[in-house]
Amino acid sequence: MSIEWLTVIMFLVLLVALYLGHPLSIVLGGTAIFFTLIIWGPKGLYMAATTSLASAMNETLLSVPLFVFMGTMLQASGIAEDLYDIMYRSIGRVRGGLAVGTVIICTIFAAMAGISAVATITMGIIALPSMLKRGYDKHLALGCIAAGGALGILIPPSVPMILYALLARESVGKLFAGGFLPGFLLSGILIAYILILCWIKPHMAPAIPPEERTRGQSLLKSFKAVFWSILLIVLVLGTIYSGACTPTEAAGAGALGSVLAVVLNRKFTWNTFASAIHSTFRLTAMVMWIVIGSSCFSHIFNAAGSQDLVTNLLANLPGGRWAVFCFFQLIYFILGMLLDPTGIVMICTPIFVPVITKLGFDPVWFGVTFIVNMEMAYLTPPFGYNLFYLRSIAPEGVQMSDIYRSVVPFIVLQMLCLILVSIFPEIILWLPRKLV
Repeated sequence: MSIEWLTVIMFLVLLVALYLGHPLSIVLGGTAIFFTLIIWGPKGLYMAATTSLASAMNETLLSVPLFVFMGTMLQASGIAEDLYDIMYRSIGRVRGGLAVGTVIICTIFAAMAGISAVATITMGIIALPSMLKRGYDKHLALGCIAAGGALGILIPPSVPMILYALLARESVGKLFAGGFLPGFLLSGILIAYILILCWIKPHMAPAIPPEERTRGQSLLKSFKAVFWSILLIVLVLGTIYSGACTPTEAAGAGALGSVLAVVLNRKFTWNTFASAIHSTFRLTAMVMWIVIGSSCFSHIFNAAGSQDLVTNLLANLPGGRWAVFCFFQLIYFILGMLLDPTGIVMICTPIFVPVITKLGFDPVWFGVTFIVNMEMAYLTPPFGYNLFYLRSIAPEGVQMSDIYRSVVPFIVLQMLCLILVSIFPEIILWLPRKLV
């Protein structure tokens, strides 16, 4: 069988299996084993075993469960409540202040957790009822939480960035540094949009009454309560950017710090600890099976010669290299409506990165633009994760159609950020180059 037909059939099998709803890890691994048997017979199955072992033993992946554990522990630490109390009493007097404060808190949590679910669920429980009670437009309240929560995969530490770095064979530290400025740029864009919208339409987000505002000692007391959030950010990101620790070592320090934060905030219980371990184990197991399946698929894809075929085909698309880049971003956006970002990383990175490298693009820059695109995947219907997180905790009167409508302007803002970092690559590359 020719390489061309083998590649076409391989993609068709993959797409049909995904369409039928089978788990991504089984689809990737099963497709790899099926075509290994076709090409090399039973003797080729040794490849699947060695590839799986090599993937599971990769030291970079040690940081994944540690960052996930840190995020789940922080969810129980009470830090979010303290932060929201600060925002409520300090900038709640501004129209849209609670929505702005929600985005700021999501930004802080993104710099501590590495996953989207923590900030989305936590702020959905804390901030959403408060904003609705104060007369905020429900679409604005829902949208700022969904979009703010999605910052968790862009602002480092980021689990999808770790997976991309693993598959693209890039430095995790460079990816983290590359995501730092775009993350805060997007956060600033969201805040600016909220303030402008509430200035034009004041009825959408009224200020809190004067008697609920705090000054002086009460506000200082609230700031003391969030000392641990600042310390954890410095502990994790500071040690990575300074070169004192690898991302894996910083993740271990952050995990320990999150436990201490819960203990010192007097929120520690053995049930909380056990729940965090269970959630970490479940998410890590899912990621690891996808990594193993993807590694097997990438191996057979390369060994069969399909990677060279696809690389040459895509690199010579009409319109030049920027047309190829835009085509990749369109594929990411479409897949983001159908698959979870982890799966998209594992499927597309081994295929797209060689093409990008051949065209002369920086893989670190491309990786961060991909993560910005995946932020949209958390918001785009029908399968945006943050949409379902919000639906699971939304109060009565909030329908799924309300959540869908609420995210539309925020998806447009994420697209704007993607365009900016694409046109001005130094937004991404400046900090990694400074840290070399």
